[in-house]
Amino acid sequence: MTSDRLSAAKAIARDAGKMALDFFKDISALDIKSKGAQDVVSNADLEVETFVRARLADTFPEDGIIGEEHASVPSSSGWTWVIDPIDGTANFVTGIPQWCVILACVKDEKTQLGAIYEPSTDEMFWGALGEGAYVNDTKLNVARTSGLNEGSVGVGMNGRTATHMAADLIAELSARGGIFFRNASGGLMLSYVAAGRLIGYAEPHMNAWDCLAGQMLIAEAGGIIERQSVADMLERGGRVIAGSPEIYDELLAISEAAFKA
Repeated sequence: MTSDRLSAAKAIARDAGKMALDFFKDISALDIKSKGAQDVVSNADLEVETFVRARLADTFPEDGIIGEEHASVPSSSGWTWVIDPIDGTANFVTGIPQWCVILACVKDEKTQLGAIYEPSTDEMFWGALGEGAYVNDTKLNVARTSGLNEGSVGVGMNGRTATHMAADLIAELSARGGIFFRNASGGLMLSYVAAGRLIGYAEPHMNAWDCLAGQMLIAEAGGIIERQSVADMLERGGRVIAGSPEIYDELLAISEAAFKA
């Protein structure tokens, strides 16, 4: 049932966040390895994901699991968990308190629920399909704005797409009177769109564990997300564009122009 899994997602995300926070308080002791340009992993990522996987396997043994740091587990129940133990690892390993734990659960080609926990602020962004989105106990609504010149747009970048894409988007956004925001955690920035703190978000490519939960929260908070196949996102990731209804079409247009190879 969705309610059982949502309750479990929130509890596991919070416990995983507390575990990660203990690592964060002693970052000088972390074992950090590079996975590529601006892409690192630490022993904290690995151990927190192991913890999350063990809790999920114990609670829902027939559910599948897809995560950033370990091999996938197939589902026999139709439910699959998609997890990122620490989103914003570059922040995490340098002492910047902007990172989060992300859990989503998908079934029938839809993200059914999500929980994004930011331990540094003790904020839990959560929701379920058709049941709204919340931060802690407060219901979320996307920002109401008349244009890109009224609010900030989160801009994501990565080492998998051409380097000009984010720069081109920022240039066009600025030309229209907009402001860009980036904190190196896509999961948090999507949560901030759902909470009305940002008016939109765009990135040429995200992995499923970074974005599925946040996209669902934005839609539940009254925003618009670019529709994609969940199966395709799980297999290869994809472009993410989301925002308040008033600015979505304009953000989509300038993103499509900027994200051309």
